[in-house]
Amino acid sequence: MTEKLSEETRGPLLQPLFATGWQMVEDRDAIRKTFKFDDFVEAFAFMTKSAIWAEKWNHHPEWSNVYNRVTVLLTTHDVEGLSALDAKLARKMDGLV
Repeated sequence: MTEKLSEETRGPLLQPLFATGWQMVEDRDAIRKTFKFDDFVEAFAFMTKSAIWAEKWNHHPEWSNVYNRVTVLLTTHDVEGLSALDAKLARKMDGLV
């Protein structure tokens, strides 16, 4: 079962993500990042690759796409906040770029 990140686990899991451009969302226990690509096709390809992993792990992002940008928000609705799944999917998305 997925658990909300404790104060002790937040630092080690989230700090490396902050170094790659992820940020905490104000007024929500969530992280957000905007990925920028050369064009729409690259942005859509990123979303497709990310969607495969999200479906495999049954952990789906809140996201939007405008031309060459994809904005991703990650939180775990079942625990009403951040979980290890969010960090895992964020790391995977960073690796897909």
